[in-house]
Amino acid sequence: MLSTPWLLLLGFFLAVALGTAWVLLATRSVLRQRLRRWAQHTLWQFRSRVDRYKLVERDRIREALLADPAIERAVAAHAADYSMAESQVRIRVNQYIDEIVPFFNVLSYYRIGYNLSRLLINLLYKATVEYRDQAALARLPRRDVVVYLMNHRSNADYVVLAFVMARMVSISYAVGEWARVWPLEFVFKSFGSYFIRRQFREPLYHVVLERYVQLITRNGVTQGIFPEGGLTRDGALRPVKLGLLDYIVRTLEDPGFDRDIWLVPVGINYDRVLEDRSLIRERIVGGRRPSRLAQLGNVLAYLWWNTVRLFTGRLKRYGRVSVAFGTPVSVRQWLAGQPAGVLALPKAERLPHVQRLAEEMLGRIGAVIPVTPVPLAAAALLSFGASVVQRAELLERMDEIRDQLTEGNAKVVRQELPLTEVWDRAWRMLSLRRFVVAEGERLVILPAARPLLEYYANSIRHLLPASLRVAWSPAGEADPTLPRLATREELDIMTRELPVLKRKG
Repeated sequence: MLSTPWLLLLGFFLAVALGTAWVLLATRSVLRQRLRRWAQHTLWQFRSRVDRYKLVERDRIREALLADPAIERAVAAHAADYSMAESQVRIRVNQYIDEIVPFFNVLSYYRIGYNLSRLLINLLYKATVEYRDQAALARLPRRDVVVYLMNHRSNADYVVLAFVMARMVSISYAVGEWARVWPLEFVFKSFGSYFIRRQFREPLYHVVLERYVQLITRNGVTQGIFPEGGLTRDGALRPVKLGLLDYIVRTLEDPGFDRDIWLVPVGINYDRVLEDRSLIRERIVGGRRPSRLAQLGNVLAYLWWNTVRLFTGRLKRYGRVSVAFGTPVSVRQWLAGQPAGVLALPKAERLPHVQRLAEEMLGRIGAVIPVTPVPLAAAALLSFGASVVQRAELLERMDEIRDQLTEGNAKVVRQELPLTEVWDRAWRMLSLRRFVVAEGERLVILPAARPLLEYYANSIRHLLPASLRVAWSPAGEADPTLPRLATREELDIMTRELPVLKRKG
């Protein structure tokens, strides 16, 4: 038996512990209420639409996926194919769900994400937004599902679109595995983005991903996907990837899904892509890819130099970033023009139909890609097929290209400006980055800069008239030693030969 003093001391510590626990619980409850009110005030302030299903807890989404008959069949098939217990396969499914499913947070998206994107965009660029058919976008029924399909120029595309659309709707992006590192993974998931493995072929994983994408589509979540499946390496549009679009379109197979799905083409273009040199490195004919250590050194040097320029007041904007929205396409209307039951066909028979839809959407994306000053100037410079161009001739060629683009209904940014002002804006970036140097009235394209000029010109090459679609380089100077980007055919040959060269080495 404990003596009375010890009992009193034990009672005192017990009372302190209970009091502390009560204070912590009360503080947590008050904090949660304040955060909830702050989130509600944020939504009212931005007047933005947040899809209700984005606020559903992850455990409920997990339960819905684990109870999905398609996933149950995939679990059984995987267990049979690999001689595993179903309990082990379910552990793997849970890992895939943890990897894919986000946890959207209103305050993270609007207070952190929006303010950070606004800071970065205004610091680095001047942003403009164009609409091909704003009335059609305004008429989209609120209960229908909207999917934004975008070209992929830079990893900054996510930031740009979040900034541009923050006051309209929050978008759930499909993000590649490149961002599955701390803290990027936490940040993207708190913004409502879901992760995908682009080169992973396991059927079980793809069933889980497909059913998740269809689950959020059925529940009206607004999504943003890049149909090219990755960043362009040469500046031009890449061939389409069908996976995510096929998953989304097949949601219409569900008899309980009575909404429509609208595909909105979005074009993005920059006067400077931050990672342009890294992107084209593997496409330069005869070029050597630097080591990872060298790449890290370049990134650190870039960050250090621009930090110094920022604090000394010498950091200048990188020109313009422009986003353009095209006319939305109804998937149900597209489906009405296809053979009956096309979505229920086996994959090999269904994909050619989806391929045509994807290519049509990629064409619509290409049609609304904005023409900013640097791509316009790059296309004009390279169209001469020479390394030395007279300034007067260049301005005349830029005027000709701009007129042709305008007649073709292309989105020329600030087309009302005098051509000399457009050239001045492009020249600031071309001279700053040592793409071109001036010798009196002559402009000299530096050899090392030619691939970068190709990269920017390629972003609008599909919009140019056939008479101006010349071979960018090597120029008409009969000099095959000039640095240039590989064509798609040359790149295919290089890719096939690389394993052979490695074995010989």
